Amino acid sequence: MCDIWRGTDVHALTRDNLERQLESVADLNVRWIAFSGGDPLMHPNLFELCQAVKRRGIRLTLVTTGLLLERFAHEIIANADDVIVSLDGPGPVHDNIRKVTGAFRSLHDGIAAVHALNAHFAIAARCTVQSRNCGSLVKTVKVAREIGIDSLSFLAVDVHSTAFNRTDPLTVLQQSDLAVGITQIPTLDAEIEAIVDSGDCNAFVVESPAKLRRISHHFRCYWNLARYVAPRCNAPWKSAVLESDGTVRPCFFHAAIGVLKPGTDLRAILESEAAVRFRSDLNVNSNSVCQRCVCSLNWRDKE
Repeated sequence: MCDIWRGTDVHALTRDNLERQLESVADLNVRWIAFSGGDPLMHPNLFELCQAVKRRGIRLTLVTTGLLLERFAHEIIANADDVIVSLDGPGPVHDNIRKVTGAFRSLHDGIAAVHALNAHFAIAARCTVQSRNCGSLVKTVKVAREIGIDSLSFLAVDVHSTAFNRTDPLTVLQQSDLAVGITQIPTLDAEIEAIVDSGDCNAFVVESPAKLRRISHHFRCYWNLARYVAPRCNAPWKSAVLESDGTVRPCFFHAAIGVLKPGTDLRAILESEAAVRFRSDLNVNSNSVCQRCVCSLNWRDKE
């Protein structure tokens, strides 16, 4: 994954910079790149970057808020393999969390525009579970189907790291405002069990029952009602995150292992002494960052 976008300021990645790094990407046999953010559709030269990637035969996913899907529907279909959009809940909930009036309508219209051009173009959705939508998960599954989403995944909101465009860690007050509260956990449990009972798990809903239940477990851990358990993870050994200012991370949540500067390349950073030492020393099971990770991609129920 590549979290390239931090905005459209001076740190926005240029085509020339990306082209230089694609030599390293080819040497590393990278097969899949995701442009995320922020919102990659706000990048002024996004589709030139997409074309550079596609010329290498690499699968390309756009991870977007969905607000600009309708405007760029033609370009998206021509330059990307699939899209993942953010869906925070049914209309009022989504708009409230996004703090954008009409955000859900824009998402709905954008999906419709893409599918009007190519009915088979894959659009998945991701819902980040937090205090403001934890009672709306069943409705979120329903509305995702209604607006033409192909699949839906859920994950707990991350309140611990500086990932996802945060310049500073969240304060305790900010964390508690986002995290599902102690009194809300029974509601979240009921929503999850309703999805499990519906038969949607491992189908339209990407997660298995165990992975969905881990979301509740995560918030119990936050409130010291349970013990954090790290998921199985190979991200630092199989992928990397490249930010728009050149920062390279082994995954979204861990500290930087290097910075791309003029004359350096991605492969050199990933094979540097610091990067090798990090991977050699990392014990996912005992590492505090890994234990609090919200990703359940490789989660296995260990009970």
